[in-house]
Formats: sequence, C-alpha cells, structure tokens
Amino acid sequence: MTHETLDAGATLPAEAIDAIERAATAAHPHEELFSTRAANIKQSAVRDVFDISMQPGLVSLAGGNPYLQSLPLEKLGQTAARIIAEEGMTALQYGGGQGTEELRAQICTIMAAEGIVDAAPENIVITAGSQSAQDVATKVFCNPGDVVLVENPTYVGALNTFEAYQVQVEPIEMDDDGLVPELLEARIAALQAEGKNIKFLYTIPNFNNPSGITLAAERRQQIVDICRSANIIVLEDNPYGLLRFDGHPIAPMRAANPDDVIYLGSFSKIFAPGLRIGWALVPAHLQRRFYLASEAVTLCPPPLNQMLVSAYLREYDWEGQIETYRALYAERCRALLSALDEYMPAGLTWTRPAGGFFVWVTLPEGVDTYPLLGKAIDAGVVFIPGAAFSPADGPSNKLRLAFSAVPPDTIAEGVRRLAPVLADAIEATNEGAPQ
Repeated sequence: MTHETLDAGATLPAEAIDAIERAATAAHPHEELFSTRAANIKQSAVRDVFDISMQPGLVSLAGGNPYLQSLPLEKLGQTAARIIAEEGMTALQYGGGQGTEELRAQICTIMAAEGIVDAAPENIVITAGSQSAQDVATKVFCNPGDVVLVENPTYVGALNTFEAYQVQVEPIEMDDDGLVPELLEARIAALQAEGKNIKFLYTIPNFNNPSGITLAAERRQQIVDICRSANIIVLEDNPYGLLRFDGHPIAPMRAANPDDVIYLGSFSKIFAPGLRIGWALVPAHLQRRFYLASEAVTLCPPPLNQMLVSAYLREYDWEGQIETYRALYAERCRALLSALDEYMPAGLTWTRPAGGFFVWVTLPEGVDTYPLLGKAIDAGVVFIPGAAFSPADGPSNKLRLAFSAVPPDTIAEGVRRLAPVLADAIEATNEGAPQ
C-alpha cells in the first residue's frame, strides 16, 4: 500500500482510509523474530546524509570520499580486463580465506613505509575493508556487556559495529594532541573497580575521523603501556596514516608493540574504496582465531579485487599517487581552513589537521548541530552533525566538515553558505530562543 494509492482513493470514508493506513504501517509478524542484537543495528547518520548530498546544487562537505579522478582510470580498466582475460579462472574463482600471498607480502612493504618493519605475511588477514576487521575483532573478543574504549569523538561505523554486538562503549576525551593518557588510565581504573570487563581500546591515531586530530608521538607508547598493564588489546585503525601532508608519517603504535596491537589498514583512502580491500596485522598468538572468524563471515576476500590491487602496487607508481593525494588534500584543507577563517562567526573553533580528510568544528555550548542540518540543506550545503560520532545520547555542539572530494572554490562556497546558518543558531541560543 502506498500513499499514492491512498490519494487516488480519496473518495473513501475517512475511517476507511485510516484503517488502511494503520494496516499498511503495522509491524509485520516477523518483527518478533529479530534478535536483541538486531535492535542495536542502526542506520548510519553518515549514510543518511550521503544520500541527501546527491541532490543537485548542494555543496557536500559531508562525505569523506577520496578524489578518484586523480587515478589513471583508463589504464586501470585495461589492467582489470587483462586480469580477467588471462587469469580469469583464478580471479573469478573462490580464493583462500586469508587473502593472496602476493598481496599480503605487498602490504608488508606498505606498512614498512610507516615504520612497521617486522610484519610477516602469515600474520596478515585480508578483509572487506577495515570496517570488516572491526567487526571481526569485536566478534572475537567481546561478549554482550563487555567494554570497548574509544576516543571521543570516533568513527561512526565502528560505533555501529560495537552497538550491534551489545558492548558497552566508553568514550575517552581527547585534546589537541589526541587521546589523553591520564584520562584513559583513570577511566580504566574506574571501570575495573566496577567489575567491568574491558576488552580493547579502539583508536584512530592519525587524523582521527571525525576530528582530524593526530595522537602525539610521545603519547603513543604511553597509551600502549597503560593498556598492556590492564590486559587490554589496542585496536589501531590507520586508514589515513600515509596521507600526512608533509610526507613524514608518525610511526604507528604497532611498530614497537607486535604482541599488544592489532593494526588495521585499508586501500580505501590510498587507492579505491569500491574494491573493499583492507587488512588486519594480528599478533601471532591471536592470528588463527581472528582468521577463522573472518573466514566465517566472508569465506574469502574477492580474488579479482585482490589481484587488481596487487597489479596496481606492482605495475603503477602507487607511491607517486600517494604524493599526489597528499598535495591535493593539503590544498583542499588549506582552502577549508581559509574559508572558515573568512566566513565563520565569532565563537567557533576548529581543528587544523596535518593530514586526512576532516575538520572538526565546535560551536558554543547550548547549540545543537543536528537540527541545523535541515537549515543548512535549505541553504545549499551539507555537513555531518557531531552527535553521530559519539556513543552518548543527547545533543552535540560539534560538526564534521570533509574537504577531500571538493575543489577549493566549491569548499569556499559551501562554507559561505553554512556560516549564516551557524550564526543564526548562535544568536538564537544567546537570546534563549528555540533554534
């Protein structure tokens, strides 16, 4: 039953229309078959805004999409065609559950560029992006009611995963240098005093999504040491690390801590997200359980996609492409920061990232950015409200702006459109009026 059908039958008595409407929207009997876990699986606010941002005429500062137009797409198409024509019986067949040996060896080379020089291919599990690796880690380590520690704010996709597994997500505050070790240590002690079972710390140390903040190098070992002393695994998610604008990545926490850190990487930001190829570098003593859990979900990562990634790493200048990305994203980040300086009203602050895709904007206390989204859309611009990136219920005075997929001039126009929306909200809050 559709609303169009109801409109066409408007000559029916009002009582009949009301009865039809109730029947059309009533819960299906199958609803009672859902698991408790299913009730915790929510539509991502980011995905909702992605759909909205496709409307023509809108400037989208919402999506953290890589700029694929800089890739040699025609040549990549020829490579994909060659793989299918010459190696199709392998590329289109089932593959090994851990991923191809060639790609796992190549991934070791990629991680070495950031400072992980002791990785072994046998400890790498290829996953369907790092999102899948987050899911596998939660499945392997967490029972319902266990605690996962996260930065505040953190990646919305990880929050959705943790909620689906019915874990207790505990946020730890950050400052301009990232996760604060003293706050982490104090929160662990408080949770343990309550008898809580803490399983892992999920962290995005480089250009945190959504804040753009980088965990300071001098804090990294301190955080691992705190977690090790409490028998807590560190889940280090690092999709942006190679995209540091100055070309000098900070060594990951995994570099000096092979037994205490599960390292998640991805080709989504340094190559192409549509291939859905990521990986987990797992401590040797945890690798088998992790691998078996991953295989139980996907059976095998897609051989064709893996072979295309391997060909890209083998035959193309992938390091040169990353340099291109760095320069391009640095230019766009400068454009966004410059536009914020020019157009934004007084009372706002924002982060100044050294890489990655995002800037995190803080409005005065009392301003809720979620209801501002509709007003921003009316003004022709889209952002992501800050509440999407926290496990806490309630309003947020933050918002995320993404610069990666938008040309500099368009970024400036988007900020120009957004500024009066935020100014009006601040004025209304100062006057005590509803937003």
